[in-house]
Amino acid sequence: MIDADAVSEAVGPAPPASAPPALQAPPEQAPLAPSGSSASDATSERAPAEALLEPRDGVPGVVADHDALLAAAARIAAGTGPVALDAERASGYRYGNRAYLLQLRRRGSGTVLIDPVGLGDLAPIAAALQDAEWVLHAASQDLGCLAEIGLRPTRLFDTELAGRLLGYPRVALGTLVEEILGFRLEKGHAAVDWSRRPLPEAWLQYAALDVELLVELRDALDDQLREAGKEQWAYEEFAALCELAPPPPREDPWRRTSGLHRIRKPRQLAVVRELWETREHIAERRNLAPGRVLPDHAIVAAALALPATPDELVAVPGFGGRATKRGVDTWFRAVDAGRAARRLPPVTRSSDGPPPPRAWAARNPDAAARLTACRLAVSTRATELLLPTENLIAPDIVRRLAWEPPAEVTSETVSDVLRSAGARPWQVELTAALLVAALHDAPHADVTAATAAGRDRHVAAGESKIADTSAPK
Repeated sequence: MIDADAVSEAVGPAPPASAPPALQAPPEQAPLAPSGSSASDATSERAPAEALLEPRDGVPGVVADHDALLAAAARIAAGTGPVALDAERASGYRYGNRAYLLQLRRRGSGTVLIDPVGLGDLAPIAAALQDAEWVLHAASQDLGCLAEIGLRPTRLFDTELAGRLLGYPRVALGTLVEEILGFRLEKGHAAVDWSRRPLPEAWLQYAALDVELLVELRDALDDQLREAGKEQWAYEEFAALCELAPPPPREDPWRRTSGLHRIRKPRQLAVVRELWETREHIAERRNLAPGRVLPDHAIVAAALALPATPDELVAVPGFGGRATKRGVDTWFRAVDAGRAARRLPPVTRSSDGPPPPRAWAARNPDAAARLTACRLAVSTRATELLLPTENLIAPDIVRRLAWEPPAEVTSETVSDVLRSAGARPWQVELTAALLVAALHDAPHADVTAATAAGRDRHVAAGESKIADTSAPK
């Protein structure tokens, strides 16, 4: 790895942090009466949505010291029912996925805004949340950064995922709040730099509004899930989110560089790798988003050009700015290291999974036929159930099954494949038999005689089970 000290001047210093104001206890909260359509009839005519411009309790101060943290934890613990949570990150500005603001709201507790950066230890909050159900919107986006600060749910409700299971075509928080509760949220500060200190009052107001109606939305969606007979599906999905392990380190993460498909030679790929690793080291050291240190298009352009001198590198698009010019020697050392590397990366990366589907027809026509049949079966069933196809069963699971089905295709063997790939029980119950039928009926599919002989029995049994359990009530 190339030392980044030589380019410490090539990126700007991190903005200074100052302590946010102390937490102010909110006044006694009054119930907020929603307007517009009921949760059980989201498509009926409704009055124009009412703009919700500020939290009902006002904007609380930000918890930024230990005493305020203890007081906030006591308030949260004294509340009742589920706890709404959200986290604001500085994606595009800072390195990594760190949470720079934490928002919580609970009945009887009001809204709490916490600065996790200055506090470090959030054990009192973790203790207050220990037995509560968390309510998040798009939980998978926030669970990682929450785990980094010691907050992990034992139960949760994901309002975005609930909306998907209910067949809402648009599941952004603002859209669901407007369609179901009849209020319009201000959403103008989603992409700001939340690492800034002090945080502007308008940003804090936006952050507080993100959890203002989250519990009410959860309750309305929960009612709709029960009315649709989908509550078990949802709670299996929510439980899986609670158990979700952090992803393993990505092999060759530099291959995610945008525009890498333009690189066709191993030597050029080696230059991409060296520039990417140098940028990563600088970005982490300076706590800056990598793209702010050096954009992907500059890395690809340098790999294609293979400049032989620093002056030639400066002429490459993306390297002519003032900051990159100051660090050109470091960037050129990375290019030079790639040009001289003995360990060259392959142009195509080996994988334990199937190839891209576009290559199936030429490489394995039978698998291509199976994939087409399986996709059609899953899509048809998802439409019947008012579900996005990817929520009925993950597309990658279907691809792997179609590429390499079990030696004997039965409801039992296909169910085993689905479960081992991570499908939840409700997904297996709804898709196993129809995938068995698709694998058997695919044109030119390679099915053994023994499998064909047992097909009718297994499919009939599976379809009977689906008829009894799958349709929404």
